[in-house]
Amino acid sequence: MEEPPALLRHGRVELRRWHPSDLDALHEAISDSLDHLMPWMPWAATHDRRQGAAFLARNQEEWVSGETFGYAITSNSTVIGSCGLHRRIGAGGLEIGYWLRPRWTGRGHATAAATALVDQGFRLTGIDRLEIHHDAANPASGAVARRMGFTEAGRGPAPDGPAAPGELGITVVWRVTADQWKAGASARADR
Repeated sequence: MEEPPALLRHGRVELRRWHPSDLDALHEAISDSLDHLMPWMPWAATHDRRQGAAFLARNQEEWVSGETFGYAITSNSTVIGSCGLHRRIGAGGLEIGYWLRPRWTGRGHATAAATALVDQGFRLTGIDRLEIHHDAANPASGAVARRMGFTEAGRGPAPDGPAAPGELGITVVWRVTADQWKAGASARADR
């Protein structure tokens, strides 16, 4: 199975593959972000070190299987969040997921991390589209997608309703194709 590089860079962020030795950094980043994550991430409400270790172990397995390529988002060697490319939207597509520690939001770090993922995602064989999914009550995730040139591809009820307390249970799907991404390259370079 084809793999992306373990290290990606874009702007002020560096994405590096999660490793089991990252438990302390992951736990600190999540603990620092609980109030920020709990409205959107159901797992945040019950986070502990054991769950963090399980996440890191699962991340290793999913990387090898090609199901998910998970990265720590870092800035100046500090873990400021997490992101990944996920094979859960069908053949030819990857979904991007990301979150940041609250004190690192609003500075372009999520956009830089997502841009690195899109650039790399389209280098993988057979990938013709990338998507960002978020609940309609979380406009910040949609703002990242919009800034990057994704277009809203649809919205509808989440299959299981709201999964976290801040959610409405309406999933918004943003999409960019390889051709759209390539066509927008010069506009992104000017930013």
